[in-house]
Amino acid sequence: MLKITNLHANIEGKEILNGINLTVNAGEVHAIMGPNGSGKSTLASVIAGKEEFEVTQGEITMDNESLEELSPEERAHKGVFLSFQYPVEIPGVSVTNFVKTAINESRKAQGLEEMSAKEMLQLLREKSELLGIDRKFLSRSLNEGFSGGEKKRNEIFQMAMLEPKLAILDETDSGLDIDALRVVANGVNTLKSKDNAVILITHYQRLLEYIVPDFVHVLYNGKIVKSGTKELALELEEKGYDWLKPETVI
Repeated sequence: MLKITNLHANIEGKEILNGINLTVNAGEVHAIMGPNGSGKSTLASVIAGKEEFEVTQGEITMDNESLEELSPEERAHKGVFLSFQYPVEIPGVSVTNFVKTAINESRKAQGLEEMSAKEMLQLLREKSELLGIDRKFLSRSLNEGFSGGEKKRNEIFQMAMLEPKLAILDETDSGLDIDALRVVANGVNTLKSKDNAVILITHYQRLLEYIVPDFVHVLYNGKIVKSGTKELALELEEKGYDWLKPETVI
């Protein structure tokens, strides 16, 4: 599904990613871990196409199609979903209307008609029930006055509605208490399937107690220096990151 080859990227001339190689297949969950400043969020942003980052070398393909020339919106229409570490507030725009617009813009890009009001209502009901979300929540302005847990729950709801091929969750566990963490994890576990893939970006092993990854990758100084299974995350929890060096053989 997603293939990243020798990816180098910088912002304002400062190189952040220094030769990333990563393959993510449908049905897989990959966790990206690493210390602050290692390039985790930059990697998520570059995959999603955020324009402040410049790719200077390498390639990102999805379903054998290069993403290089595609805007963030076009990548989203191709099935890339990015859950932000700090979701923005949009006063006056309800959660429901935001999601309706996103879905219909995606359908328009694919040459499809807008989803009918009946179909949209049915989908809203189905996904909110699946994730245990009160329907009143959907009428609130997007993220306005939301707690940290509510913002994350809202992003998982958007993910459920949009049904992306590739969901990238950028430190979605940041600042969450244990109950909110379980809500997010349950949502991800409910939505993952053999047809989609998830990339989890996190500092901590605790999220991986609830979402078991197929692979764990350690990002250090802009490179993936080690890959393994969930046991690698436990080792990192015990030892920290100082024992890893960029030249470590994967």
